[in-house]
Amino acid sequence: MRLKFWFSTLCVGLVLALGCNAVAQSGTFTTTGSLNTPRDSQTANLLANGMVLIAGGYDAGYSLATAQLYNPSTGVFTSTGSLNQPRYGATGTLLANGTVLIAGGLDWTASGGDVGPLASAELYNPSTGKFTLTGSMHVARWQPTATLLQNGSVLIAGGDNNNGEIASAELYNPSTGKFTLTGSMSTARTQHTATLLTNGEVLIAGGSGSSGGIASAELYTPSTGKFALTGSMTTVRYQQTATLLANGSVLIAGGYNGGELVSAELYTPSTGKFALTGSMNAARALHTATLLASGEVLIAGGISTGFTGELASAELYNSTTGRFTLTGSMATARDSHTATLLTNGEVLVAGGFNSSGDTASAELYHP
Repeated sequence: MRLKFWFSTLCVGLVLALGCNAVAQSGTFTTTGSLNTPRDSQTANLLANGMVLIAGGYDAGYSLATAQLYNPSTGVFTSTGSLNQPRYGATGTLLANGTVLIAGGLDWTASGGDVGPLASAELYNPSTGKFTLTGSMHVARWQPTATLLQNGSVLIAGGDNNNGEIASAELYNPSTGKFTLTGSMSTARTQHTATLLTNGEVLIAGGSGSSGGIASAELYTPSTGKFALTGSMTTVRYQQTATLLANGSVLIAGGYNGGELVSAELYTPSTGKFALTGSMNAARALHTATLLASGEVLIAGGISTGFTGELASAELYNSTTGRFTLTGSMATARDSHTATLLTNGEVLVAGGFNSSGDTASAELYHP
């Protein structure tokens, strides 16, 4: 009896010290510390020290400049240096030197005035906790994609500049701190996906253009600096997710095409073709997709039913079976959130938007 009582007391102490993580069941979400400020459409990057940088975003009608760090060992968010420019819909890329490149986005002021899409970019230095401006892009962009290439440079592609979607692309060189224009895409697009393939090329898929949704896809080859069309997706989709699987194929899931999509498809680099795979259990857009250590892909949240309902549900894609299965649901329904794989294999889901507005809540998924 004494041993049983001691063990129970120890478990309670562990829960108090470590949060629900100490006893969390596999395939479940547990709440963790909250952000200091509600936000959606922020950036999230896992730093070399294991902490997660959350920067910018949107809340209550305006863009944010604040940034916060999540410490997995304590489950607490703390403030860090602020961005030089408020922005949401920006890109965040962890560079090889450990700094984080934040580029573009939209600055909507607290007074309701639209400063517009941004060409500026800045670097976060974890050792100082500060953001410093770096070279600006040649084109102001909101909702572009950013891909870290194998040579250490960053490909920024597409986006919107308030005059319409953009076909141009540029490269950021961390050594010089400058952007240079590279080849343009065949199609101007925003809300698309960009995925680094194992051969070093970048797959650009879908998105929204001047005529609506896009099904086409193209490949960027760093050695030539050019884009070339590849096979098209089986359906038009934007606001989808794209995940590089362990076998080198790319899982494209959900998105929007006159309504949220339940379908998913796989891109095979060796054939340059897309083919349908199993469908999700729920149609969703503005969700997240995270490759787990097991090789499965965690799909979480998003919006469904004609942009009227956010989702708390989550599901796992198994590349061996080609099927999605439901897993535990989040405590809070959300879309436009972030999901970050931590060094311990858990996934931090933070912020987002739901029927109550922007949320500061965060939770952890336990594989």
